[in-house]
Amino acid sequence: MLDRWAIRLLRPALDTGARGLQRAGVSADAVTLAGFALGLVAAAAIAWQRPGWGLVLLLASRLCDGLDGALARLGAPTDRGGFLDITLDFLFYAAIPLAFAFADPAANALAAAALLAAFIGTGSTFLAFAAVAARRGITSPVYPRKGIYYLGGLTEATETLACFVAMCLWPAQFAWLAWGFAALCVLTIATRLAAGWRTFTP
Repeated sequence: MLDRWAIRLLRPALDTGARGLQRAGVSADAVTLAGFALGLVAAAAIAWQRPGWGLVLLLASRLCDGLDGALARLGAPTDRGGFLDITLDFLFYAAIPLAFAFADPAANALAAAALLAAFIGTGSTFLAFAAVAARRGITSPVYPRKGIYYLGGLTEATETLACFVAMCLWPAQFAWLAWGFAALCVLTIATRLAAGWRTFTP
């Protein structure tokens, strides 16, 4: 829901950073991998009950996630880069709730499991729509620069990041935040199912 606004706000800074990385000879795939590595270290910090460090590393990871696409667009974006970016993004999104479950299993495990199940729903509807849209040659008018059809929803990357930040700032409230965000994800799943039903009906 907020991704278009966030992209428009951050694009000038990301483009400037990407040009600097290009001059330094850094590839978009290297930035993608670095961002994923930072995300895993963030998850490890959270699991070890260091949510402050987890927050810093998490934000650094998402900065890389913004820079890799901007850097790729300065040259010729590749299918390999697009595949790597979306796959590692989903793995990162799964790692953070799992880390909170490890940090306090008694308080967090059930809520983390519910949130991960909701993420499976949002991820599967997102990717299934993109796969069928690609086969039909349908492109997104909202996100034309994305490597695949980017079907929006109530819980996109910006909202997910905001939720993760809140979890790191108030780790004792993780369960409430997770249950609440899982409910919002269910709404996203419903809207994406409806969009797929409408779009792909013969």
